[in-house]
Amino acid sequence: MSKTDSLLELPTNLDRSKLPRHVAVIMDGNGRWGKKQGLARVVGHRQGVDTLKDLLRCCRDWGIPALTAYAFSTENWGRPLEEVDFLMALFEGVLRRELAEMNAEQVRIKFVGKLDALPPALQDEIIKAEATTSKNQGIQFTIATNYGSRQEIVQACKSIAEGVKNGSIDPAEIDEKLFGQHLYTHGTPDPDLLIRTSGEMRISNFLLWQLAYAEIYVTDTLWPNFDRQAFHEALLDYQQRHRRFGKV
Repeated sequence: MSKTDSLLELPTNLDRSKLPRHVAVIMDGNGRWGKKQGLARVVGHRQGVDTLKDLLRCCRDWGIPALTAYAFSTENWGRPLEEVDFLMALFEGVLRRELAEMNAEQVRIKFVGKLDALPPALQDEIIKAEATTSKNQGIQFTIATNYGSRQEIVQACKSIAEGVKNGSIDPAEIDEKLFGQHLYTHGTPDPDLLIRTSGEMRISNFLLWQLAYAEIYVTDTLWPNFDRQAFHEALLDYQQRHRRFGKV
């Protein structure tokens, strides 16, 4: 067996029956990685894209059916303008270059967030990517872009309130399931595992509702260095957890 083949196969010390069905990642540390290399912060973002591509394919190879990545938060608009402009152009360029290959690999792409505030050219690429891959049967790849969980929850409340006002929703029928149907992530199971890189101990307004019972794994590794070995270690840690969901 070649080294490449061994990287594609699930490591023998992982239990396939105990893998998370959905992994969410907060990709932190790109800028710091760039500065540590003596380069601009934006170089770290470019390297971070390659890391995300490999993680997506690793999830596919190892049998994890859903991956959600926190690409750009509603708070990230406060970064330097040149960095924000670079990120928008980076997202657009990656979608344009990678769509054909991801579609061939049966990746199903979904974007969540306040997408109408993004640059028009990027919105066009998002619409094309979602439409092109909508019927694919492979891994579900969700990209949270201009996403903030508090904003998402407020939007869901407004949507439900409008339904009550126009008579399409009976207040007595409002429960967790109905509420979830009004979130950006409706149709995607909640994450089982949240991974945050760079050692920051917070979830930064990411999937506040959906992460209610996710296992949280924090590593000091900067995102561009988060390779398959690092993911393997995260999964080993996850499989040692006892998920009781409030029960004994």
